[in-house]
Amino acid sequence: MSVLVETSEGDVVIDLFTESRPRSSLNFLKLCRMKSYNYCLFHNIQQNFAIQTGDIDGNGGYSIYKAMYGEQAKYFEREQVPKLKHNQKYLVSMVNNGSGYHGSQFLITCSETTDVLNGVHTVFGKIAEGHDVIDKINDAYVDDDNRPYQDIRIHHTIILHDPFDDPPQLPAAPSRSPSPPPHVFNSDRLAVGEQINIAEGLTTEEMMEYIEEKEMKANTQMLEIIGDLPHADVKPPENVLFVCKLNPVTNSEDLEIIFSRFGSIASCEVIRDWKTGDSLCYAFIEFDDVKDCEAAYFKMDNVLIDERRIHVDFSQSVSRLYWNRNTKNQLKYEGGQKQGRQDDRHQRDLNTNRRDSNTDRRGNRYREEENQGKRGDHRRSVVAPYQESRDETRRRGDRSREHTSRRKRSRDRSREIDSYRRDRYDRHEEPSRRERHSDDIRFRWHDEQGRESKREKEREAKDKDHDERGRVGRREKQRETKGKDHDERGRESNREKDRKTKNKDHESRKKTQLREEIQDLENRIRKQKVSTHKKKFKKEKRNRSRSVD
Repeated sequence: MSVLVETSEGDVVIDLFTESRPRSSLNFLKLCRMKSYNYCLFHNIQQNFAIQTGDIDGNGGYSIYKAMYGEQAKYFEREQVPKLKHNQKYLVSMVNNGSGYHGSQFLITCSETTDVLNGVHTVFGKIAEGHDVIDKINDAYVDDDNRPYQDIRIHHTIILHDPFDDPPQLPAAPSRSPSPPPHVFNSDRLAVGEQINIAEGLTTEEMMEYIEEKEMKANTQMLEIIGDLPHADVKPPENVLFVCKLNPVTNSEDLEIIFSRFGSIASCEVIRDWKTGDSLCYAFIEFDDVKDCEAAYFKMDNVLIDERRIHVDFSQSVSRLYWNRNTKNQLKYEGGQKQGRQDDRHQRDLNTNRRDSNTDRRGNRYREEENQGKRGDHRRSVVAPYQESRDETRRRGDRSREHTSRRKRSRDRSREIDSYRRDRYDRHEEPSRRERHSDDIRFRWHDEQGRESKREKEREAKDKDHDERGRVGRREKQRETKGKDHDERGRESNREKDRKTKNKDHESRKKTQLREEIQDLENRIRKQKVSTHKKKFKKEKRNRSRSVD
């Protein structure tokens, strides 16, 4: 149930799923027994995705069933049950020929996100040993067709355990491994094990240029990994000038007027501190035409502006290029301005102003919606201002007038009753039964009014307590957010320190490598000189001996 595959990069052990994939396992094992995979090329290497091999005859390969039943059984149908998904690295799958059939080609996954292969190719095993060998093959240099520049081949296959008996139609296995075919020696790529001497035929200056270019590529890749660049091949715009050593008094309008004599300017911006608004004494000027930008570069360097000698250079910054980090390698140029922070701040101000008042300019009432956005702030939106019709306003006025008239009548009535009772009390007359009943009702009404006033006071006190608690909660939240911001700033500073240390270590390693390579070159040159000197000395010695003879 396992096979040892010897490659030019190392040995790999493959464990087969013989119970769930019997046909694919039988095909692979018998092809290994027939030594069909010997000298097979890894012809397709998609880095961090999959590597492909197993093309036996150079025309797509064939299954073992062809040797057993003829040309009509060149391919066999893929197995779909049970479903085995490509959900991890180092899985071995039979390659689909495009019509749902398999032959001899197989692939090895080099990533965990290979869901695209599900339902197309059939998983029949996994790499048990030799993960480092697969990673080494995955890191090979390839061309645009994903073919490696240096041949990587399967030298030999050894079956460690075979649970299947040999079918009677299967031909006899060869007694020894076959000799390599001629196309192995006539390959247009670098042969297996062939070493490449980079310094051969190069001068010291060319070698130094090559090393500097290599170091620059490594630095750009590191910046891409850190996140400072959208991708390694990004280039700064050619129509933007960087102006520094400015006077703090100089503003964007002055610079635009001065540089506009060279051509039309798309944008001119003096960079300022986002908190204080003070000038940072440098600016970016974007021209519509590259030729105008070059003319300004040659003419305006070391020019006196506001009693300061300015320095002009082409911009090497890509911060003006705004990219979306969620989608890979998607760039958008926002007209030379980094918009986003100012727009968000402006939107936040609008929302705070809108949050202060619950009515619009005309006094119309509107409904509020609390929408929690991506940044966590609650934003309100005005929805369909409500306007009363004339009938509704008339009815509301009638109701208010009727209510006031009722209150007035009840007040007058109570005054009359009080005056009548006072008169009777002065005459020492006893109140009637009806008057006693009305007095009881009145006293009850006063008691209810007092109770309602007490309830209102209690409600007001509760509302005040609720408001105070809300304020306290808001303060606590603000403190928590401030603490989080402080922690995040500390983490960012630690990350920056780590980046600086990494860059320093990287630079020191590169310098040591450069020194070692230069020493190697000097040693080679010295050896060549010594050898040439020895040869000349030997020739002179021979000539002298001949002349003496």
